[in-house]
Amino acid sequence: MSKDLQNPRGTYDALPELAKRFAYIESQARHVFGCRGYGEIRTPVFEYADVFMRTVGETTDIVSKEMYLFEDRNGEKMALRPEGTAGVVRAFYSNGLKQHLPLKLFYVGTPMFRYERPQKGRYRQFHQIGVECFGVASPFADVEVIATGVALLKSIGLQGDITVKLNSLGTAEDRVVYRAKLLEYFEPVKDQLSAESRERLSKNPMRILDSKEKEDKPFVEKAPRPIDFLCATSRKHLQDVKDGLDALDIKYEIDSSLVRGLDYYTHTVFEIHGEGLGSQSQVIGGGRFDGLVEQMGGQSVPAVGFGCGMERLEAIMEKQMSDERPVAFAIMDEDAYISCLQLAENLRLDGVPCALPLELSSFKSQMKKANKLNARYTVIVGEDEKKNKKFQVKDMDEGTQSELSFLDAVDLFRTSYGVCKEK
Repeated sequence: MSKDLQNPRGTYDALPELAKRFAYIESQARHVFGCRGYGEIRTPVFEYADVFMRTVGETTDIVSKEMYLFEDRNGEKMALRPEGTAGVVRAFYSNGLKQHLPLKLFYVGTPMFRYERPQKGRYRQFHQIGVECFGVASPFADVEVIATGVALLKSIGLQGDITVKLNSLGTAEDRVVYRAKLLEYFEPVKDQLSAESRERLSKNPMRILDSKEKEDKPFVEKAPRPIDFLCATSRKHLQDVKDGLDALDIKYEIDSSLVRGLDYYTHTVFEIHGEGLGSQSQVIGGGRFDGLVEQMGGQSVPAVGFGCGMERLEAIMEKQMSDERPVAFAIMDEDAYISCLQLAENLRLDGVPCALPLELSSFKSQMKKANKLNARYTVIVGEDEKKNKKFQVKDMDEGTQSELSFLDAVDLFRTSYGVCKEK
């Protein structure tokens, strides 16, 4: 096949089965977020590149290595969005949403782009789900956001224990103190660091903690931790978050090495992990970003949120969503087709999946197709059924058949598929 006719490296086509699972995840997310008072927001796929450079951080891997950059015809430097929060914050600022505080927003199925090395579960175009809560400085907003992430994972059927890894980066003032300690620690050994980490040392030493280079690892493991340099206010904030999680029976552990890969975080940072998922156990990541609106040029607005990749959710999702087994049809002749079309349309409007053939084939072929579809029932209409205005309904599991009127057939399928509707 010509290379031009293949999907680009790091992308994929979501065929019907995968698209159905994505739609299920999106539906569950909308329900979970809606119950907690979040409203949906949709932002552009591309933004001015400066939106990400000023917020995500120029020394982060995302900005320095992974962003898709281009110039438009006016010479403006643009970027395909690599993550969700910066675009939502830009929308918050440019649309004057500060007057609506507190404000809770979510996005679902949003495409993101990063030039990464493709591997299992990691793509150059991927899709994110996330929430952002603006205008609440209370640590209990952090607790609610974390609880929302846990509820999302449970709603899609994630089995086993769910654990939150928790840390605090403190206030902006705490980070100034911590930065000085990192410089003091790394300066004497800078010649033993990777070239990339030596460059980061002068610009943003905290990003060295993200390094995956072999020569950096022993120094990163012994580096000072931000949690050791928190002021009294930051320590109380973290303790209140822990107390809130305890009250909700959400398991957590303090991970003092957790800093996340983005520069805008303050106070709480967290990751939510699922049991038994191995190296792919981290499903959700987030934290507090109190200074981000101000970095955009607005007034200071406290905020907290999280993001998670839909591909990761789909890959680890237990098959709790039972595959919808449709009602199939085996129709003897075209004259009987209209009554089957009417029945199928009534059922579809009630949310009952129906596999009605668009072209008729032999009865044997239609029954084989019903088996292949793993149909729950097959509606059979022949000469006698057409004459008596009845349907033969075969239970494909039990092997039994019943002759039913139109209304009785509708009632049977509504009951079997859990559709509650008054007659």
